[in-house]
Amino acid sequence: MTAQTLRHLANDPREPVIHDLPSLRFDGVQLFVKLSVRQAEDGMWRGHLQFSDPTNGMERETAEILCAQSQQDLWQSVRDLREHHLRDLYRSLL
Repeated sequence: MTAQTLRHLANDPREPVIHDLPSLRFDGVQLFVKLSVRQAEDGMWRGHLQFSDPTNGMERETAEILCAQSQQDLWQSVRDLREHHLRDLYRSLL
């Protein structure tokens, strides 16, 4: 994955921070993909993906399927996701 863009800053690591990820093409539609990351009370870093379809304004999101002991490890798991994985995740939300 390419470098992420910080959407807003959170002073408290337990507050989610939303990052823009590269967009994704699905059935001819360009989807916007965002990652919401937070540090849970147990110290683990957790995240979920948000998909937005600008043609109809529909938004879908996963549960907190990303989990790691450090923020760096969480980002590594995000970078390891390939476009076909993201497409499959989106398809599972339809």
